[in-house]
Amino acid sequence: MTLASFFDPIALAIVLGGTILAVLLRSPLHDTGRAVAALATLGRKRFDATPMIAQVAALGRIARRHGIFSLDRTVIADPDLAAAIAGIVDGADAGTTTALVVHLRRARIERHAAAADIWAGAAEAAPAMGMVGTLAGLARMFATMTDPAAIGGAMAVALLATLYGALLANLVAMPIANRLRIAGRAEAFERARIEAPLAALAAREQTGVALASVA
Repeated sequence: MTLASFFDPIALAIVLGGTILAVLLRSPLHDTGRAVAALATLGRKRFDATPMIAQVAALGRIARRHGIFSLDRTVIADPDLAAAIAGIVDGADAGTTTALVVHLRRARIERHAAAADIWAGAAEAAPAMGMVGTLAGLARMFATMTDPAAIGGAMAVALLATLYGALLANLVAMPIANRLRIAGRAEAFERARIEAPLAALAAREQTGVALASVA
């Protein structure tokens, strides 16, 4: 018995095609696209907010020397941090800045959760599609009982569809979903660390503006 004997294009098409169709029908298209794009993040190392905290400190030093409006010319790669700094430049206070950062972090968590849910949904649908393939194979087998040559192919579809569904669910989709959830939780925890430095920067700038107006 070779590995080729475990390959059946009909069974694979039923399971894989049915799983993809089920995911597309139950989920918004943009979430599905985000779930596919999330595959590129699986090989990345765990998110660490330390460089972002150091950047906030550096931006604070720039603001002290050249004024808060000088931060408009700085290059900030992270979109959440860039939005918070833009708010501080526009005069946001500590409370407003914290609320913005929290909102952006929660929105990111929701996006990560949606991507993980897509893969979890695929893991749920794959065994069901395997059963559909099994029933289709059995129906074909019973319909061709008078043709011994066709029975073997129909039985292969029936048996391999169940195998494909189980493998797709437990060795592909569910591990991806779990890894995305783990990475999302770690990133959410790390991103919470930048709230205090950004709030402190906003409070310091607001104090400086207040002192300048009094003077």
